[in-house]
Amino acid sequence: MDLATIIGTILAFSLVIMAIIMGGTLDAFINLPSLLIVMGGTIGATAINYPLKDILGVIKVAKNAIFCKDSVNFSELISNFLKMADKARREGILSLEGFIKESHDEFLKYGLRLCVDGVEPQSIKQILEKDIKSSSERHELGANIFLSMGDYAPAFGMIGTLIGLVQMLAKLDDPSNIGPAMAVALITTFYGALLANAVFLPIAGKLKTKSEEEIFVKKIMLEGIMGITNGDNPRILEQKLNTFLPSKERVSFK
Repeated sequence: MDLATIIGTILAFSLVIMAIIMGGTLDAFINLPSLLIVMGGTIGATAINYPLKDILGVIKVAKNAIFCKDSVNFSELISNFLKMADKARREGILSLEGFIKESHDEFLKYGLRLCVDGVEPQSIKQILEKDIKSSSERHELGANIFLSMGDYAPAFGMIGTLIGLVQMLAKLDDPSNIGPAMAVALITTFYGALLANAVFLPIAGKLKTKSEEEIFVKKIMLEGIMGITNGDNPRILEQKLNTFLPSKERVSFK
């Protein structure tokens, strides 16, 4: 679980609510018509822009942003590759079966399985690079959906403002109707801006960051898998993999 996402969301909404309460009552900022305009318009416009299967998958995408895996220990990952390279050179590539069974990463298991099955190194590289590219495109789609929602929400907030102003101007002869119409006019803009900047855009940014980290990890794995496939000496592989890390975090083969 990503605590930063949860803490940030709670903090953003809590401070806004506290500021509202300190300046008046919270009831003044609760308006169902305004919420319907912003949420309904945002969801509807997003549904027009993207296929239905992608819209339904947005819940899973948001879940990945909040309940994502812990950050990878890169030093440990590289150390494991050096162990595998040493074992493969000493006992043969088939000795990696145990590592495949113990691994919890599907990409790593898939790559090692290709090695053990005797697939040509060039074919392994092409297959894994295509896997990385496909994964990046899927993540980019999820982030783009939330970016679009972040664009639509303020726009429909402004539309709600125009609706409220039209209703207010149409009922100027009745002062009792000016207040509710004015509330719709102003609160829709508030809802749109709040949802965009406290929910949709931050989630899109989080997904982009997590995607970049995952792609970076897979590139390290690809380099390690290719080193094992080509029979690289562990110390040579050490130099190749350490180029991905800062000097203070680099690993030495023992």
